[in-house]
Amino acid sequence: MERRFKSLSAEATEEIGVRLGELLWGGVVLTLDGDLGAGKTTFVRGLARGLGIEDGVASPTYTLMQQHDGGRLPLYHFDAWMEGREKALLADGADEFLGHDGVSVVEWAGRVEGWLPSPRLSVELLHDSPETRWVILRTAGGEGGPVGALERLHGVLGALEVPGGAVESASADSGDPAEPSGRGRVEGP
Repeated sequence: MERRFKSLSAEATEEIGVRLGELLWGGVVLTLDGDLGAGKTTFVRGLARGLGIEDGVASPTYTLMQQHDGGRLPLYHFDAWMEGREKALLADGADEFLGHDGVSVVEWAGRVEGWLPSPRLSVELLHDSPETRWVILRTAGGEGGPVGALERLHGVLGALEVPGGAVESASADSGDPAEPSGRGRVEGP
């Protein structure tokens, strides 16, 4: 299942994260990929707010993982950008956090995809213009994991409300030239 939102501002991108965070449960893993400056940290800041976490969220690029507590669930925010992170993630015990009691978010997840549990929720952010972004949410990883997890993720995507300042795309296969094509993507931080 997939949903696509055109976010008209950073505030709308954050609000998509808030609304998603309100629907999640412990053990959910989100992957987060996208262009430089597309709003990944902004999205995670909203996700934290949706979980009831009020402390600041920053990109964990140089720290590997940041843990945020104080909400209804902990948030584990990983960054896999740097070379060799897949080994560092395992050596530093990421498997103790991924898919357990909190919500785990892995930025630049494409670099460690083979190490991630299934199923999971994939979030991709792409530039549309200097002010607007595409926020694409889809289930990934197929079957596996806890019984009913994939169906629960489909339910979350189905229940996610479109916030003000965002417009939902009609279809992933609409052929609309305004849709993100993935071409011209910027790689790396």
